[in-house]
Amino acid sequence: MTDPDRIWNEAADRLKAEIGDGPYSSYIAPSAVRVDAQGNLILVTPTAYARDWVRQNALRRMNELWLGLDGLSRRLDVRCRAEVGSILPSAAREVPRLNSISTAPASAPAAPTFAPSVDSARAVRAAGLQERLTFDTFVEGHGNAFALAIAKQVASWADGHFNPVFFCGPYGYGKTHLLNAIAWEAQRLRPNAKVIYLTAERFLSTSAFKDSLRTADMLLIDDVQFVGGKASTQEELLNTLTSLIEDGKRIVLSADRAPVALTDIEPRLRSHLAAGLTCPVEAADRTLKVAVAQSRLRALAKLGVVAGEARPEVLEHMVDRTPGSMRELEGAVNTLAAVAGARLSTLTVEEVQSLLGTSMRGGPERRITVDEIQKTVAEHFNLKQADLLSERRTRAIARPRQIAMYLCKQHTTRSYPDIGRRFGGRDHTTVLHGVRKIEEMLSQDEQIARDVEALTRKLRG
Repeated sequence: MTDPDRIWNEAADRLKAEIGDGPYSSYIAPSAVRVDAQGNLILVTPTAYARDWVRQNALRRMNELWLGLDGLSRRLDVRCRAEVGSILPSAAREVPRLNSISTAPASAPAAPTFAPSVDSARAVRAAGLQERLTFDTFVEGHGNAFALAIAKQVASWADGHFNPVFFCGPYGYGKTHLLNAIAWEAQRLRPNAKVIYLTAERFLSTSAFKDSLRTADMLLIDDVQFVGGKASTQEELLNTLTSLIEDGKRIVLSADRAPVALTDIEPRLRSHLAAGLTCPVEAADRTLKVAVAQSRLRALAKLGVVAGEARPEVLEHMVDRTPGSMRELEGAVNTLAAVAGARLSTLTVEEVQSLLGTSMRGGPERRITVDEIQKTVAEHFNLKQADLLSERRTRAIARPRQIAMYLCKQHTTRSYPDIGRRFGGRDHTTVLHGVRKIEEMLSQDEQIARDVEALTRKLRG
């Protein structure tokens, strides 16, 4: 039988040349081909988001390449790790096979994590770490499983690591928690190591100690996007990263966007930020949000703030009425705990609504529609919505049309044929070409990246 790994490596190399380094590094490189119990070929992605991206943007071309190389008429399917436990029994600990980080054998028990000890706390508390943000208090779900696995690998000081590791995702999705947890665990495992955690704002305002950063064994910087537009700070950060990388030290960074989308950061620094592993921390689904709310209430119960556990329907109601970030949800849980106290376990949905009605939003998270995307893009580029649907192919209209198509694939569940129909009856191949073109240009054209970023923010409100 032909070796799937060999075929995958050859097909992946060709695909990389076609889709570009950015999409390849984010979605294809962290994936691996496996064979299930029925002999079917499965491309296993680290997250559901990566699975959906591959399915929408690359799977058809992957199968064309695969069939051309395999010769056995086998087709490739794509699933995320959460869906293939029987294929990958150690998925929670596994990291990418291509350019992989070294890991312990799958049969080895996971090393326990602990809350920060007194000694390690003394060593790193000056950096502003929060004691409750450890791996033990991080709630795992489909959207953050890959990021959590990578974070634990970094914290274990494993050899063969990516450097730097760059966590990206919207505000309030757990990036700061992961960086704190890495710092605590890394310091626990190596008490004599110099582990430094700081925010980008602190890096901006404390020039006196910047030379000492270059002697760190592990440097963690949160919210890197805030160095954008500050030339001297970017130069200092670039020099610091270069020095640490040359000395083989560990670097962990976070931002609200992937490095290629940080258009306010100069290209040399942006290139360094993207040189290791870009690891998305994705939005939590409803199940994960309920689990986070439960975890927070249990922590408050240990402190004596509340007694008992909230009813499942109460937690679900709170999650549905707090559709923003995890921090907003935590704030709602804190408010509930302060109001409920010993009554927590007896509260009904109606009572919670009455008690917290003014502090909770009016309903579930709003869905973004194709029509809304078209109107927003047209307004952004001073066009009419009808221009995007027309047959006109001038650059001033064609490029916004492609951006709108790209945003439709990112923010709706519409298929390529369906999007084509919504754009004046265009063929699905036209939509696919437009989406791929924008994906390619995001890493090459700063103006395109800025436009997509601005439009995404508008659409998300």
